[in-house]
Amino acid sequence: MPSPEHRLNTLLQRIETAARNAGRTDRVSLLAVSKTQSADVIRALAAAGQRAFGENYVQEAGAKQDALRELPLEWHLIGHLQSNKAREAAQQFDWVQSVDRPGVIEALARHRPDTRAPLNVLIQVNIDAEGSKSGCQPEQIEELAARIAHHDRLCLRGLMAIPDPEHDRQHRASSFARMQQAFARLRSAYATVDTLSMGMSADFEQAIAHGATLVRIGTALFGPRE
Repeated sequence: MPSPEHRLNTLLQRIETAARNAGRTDRVSLLAVSKTQSADVIRALAAAGQRAFGENYVQEAGAKQDALRELPLEWHLIGHLQSNKAREAAQQFDWVQSVDRPGVIEALARHRPDTRAPLNVLIQVNIDAEGSKSGCQPEQIEELAARIAHHDRLCLRGLMAIPDPEHDRQHRASSFARMQQAFARLRSAYATVDTLSMGMSADFEQAIAHGATLVRIGTALFGPRE
């Protein structure tokens, strides 16, 4: 089986090709989704040049962050953030991609240490209105963005979405396109906005064609989870 380092190089080439095929001249970044992966696996990818890692759970991430503290890594929380974990998230992470309600915004701003740079945040949008999925409705983006921008300890960077994987390619294209439009509106209103996080192992090339600037890849990088 190919090593994670080999998979990383292959994946970076695919991202570059997808961006070129879409006529993109800007950079598309890779977030390695490292949930369930060991600190040793993350360390090996870091040695191969990967810096940004995404975790779903605050507690699981904390153990890895402690083990890898000497490395210059960038940690993203991409899973649903429970209110009782906001303090730890604000202290541990560089980015929180799953901001979707006012209470979480207030808690993150309150607990972000003054000794650290402002916490980068993305508004998670439930673009397909799935009842079982986290994220705000598209019409709530403007209100949440204004709340985030009000806090000095937070930095609004953009939007995140996970379109329904059960839908066909055409429907996903529609979801990606609606996110692209929402991102363009937000970027025109806030100078700090530069990140549209969407696209995973099965659909990241399609997401790149619709303006994704950050793709979140787990399976294609680490292999199927056991």
